[in-house]
Amino acid sequence: MMMNFPIISLEKLNGVERKDTMEKIKDACENWGFFELVNHGIPHDLMDTLERLTKEHYRKCMEHRFKEVISSKGLDVVQTEVKDMDWESTFHVRHLPESNISEIPDLSDEYRKVMKEFSLRLEKLAEELLDLLCENLGLEKGYLKKAFYGSRGPTFGTKVANYPQCPNPELVKGFRAHTDAGGIILFFQDDKVSGLQLLKDGQWVDVPPMRHSIVVNLGDQLEVITNGKYKSVEHRVIAQTNGTRMSIASFYNPGSDAVIYPAPELLEKQTEEKHNVYPKFVFEEYMKIYAALKFHAKEPRFEALKESNVNLGPIAIV
Repeated sequence: MMMNFPIISLEKLNGVERKDTMEKIKDACENWGFFELVNHGIPHDLMDTLERLTKEHYRKCMEHRFKEVISSKGLDVVQTEVKDMDWESTFHVRHLPESNISEIPDLSDEYRKVMKEFSLRLEKLAEELLDLLCENLGLEKGYLKKAFYGSRGPTFGTKVANYPQCPNPELVKGFRAHTDAGGIILFFQDDKVSGLQLLKDGQWVDVPPMRHSIVVNLGDQLEVITNGKYKSVEHRVIAQTNGTRMSIASFYNPGSDAVIYPAPELLEKQTEEKHNVYPKFVFEEYMKIYAALKFHAKEPRFEALKESNVNLGPIAIV
């Protein structure tokens, strides 16, 4: 089903429509946890080149491997729903705190160069978006970037995924439903083959494929820092019968030793420590719990951290 999915033109921030655009971003963060950006400043030819190289790399280096794995696990002939595996072919690249792109096998020099250029522009866009969120939340400029910083700066990485044509999409998910653990996530997704869906008001809604757009979603850490004002939202990928879907998802996350807690300005003065307050924790600890509980509800993850964070001290309410 398709509702009025929020589509935001970033160039409108520079003119008379700034107030309306900020309001649209606020509404998307509060009610959707997702929005789609157009006119975001990333050159279209860079995106086209990255898409071409990603699809070439999949066909040349990953497709055969994917088919072997699927066949060895019998996923191509399943009769009943598969709940513990995904119909996807992926590799991961780390950009910050230090890049490992030179260590990823089978990437052409051109692909490495284009991926690097794209990730630098996305990093800048992520930081620009975090400041727009600060403005809407009444936090000082730079607050969210600082909250993510830790001792070595943020963690920033990319998951490059292809979701090949699937004979039984009703039995195998492209990627099972989950919320994202981190901060702010920027997707460059296929504009021809759809499949990304989010859960809104109990219904699965399609994220519309649009040429040259960047899809943004909010992770669990932003839910904590905003004290639940913004929510991370469950989403999934539906495998398709009509072609392979490409997705390049970049995760701008806190540094591993960053201490995450609700921004004091967003805590109600009368909130009792024990009542509905999100926990205070080190991001790395959250990731350990998330690794085990990724495809489960996020609330038990927060609860587990509440129980283990007694030594991090109370959150100041100012």
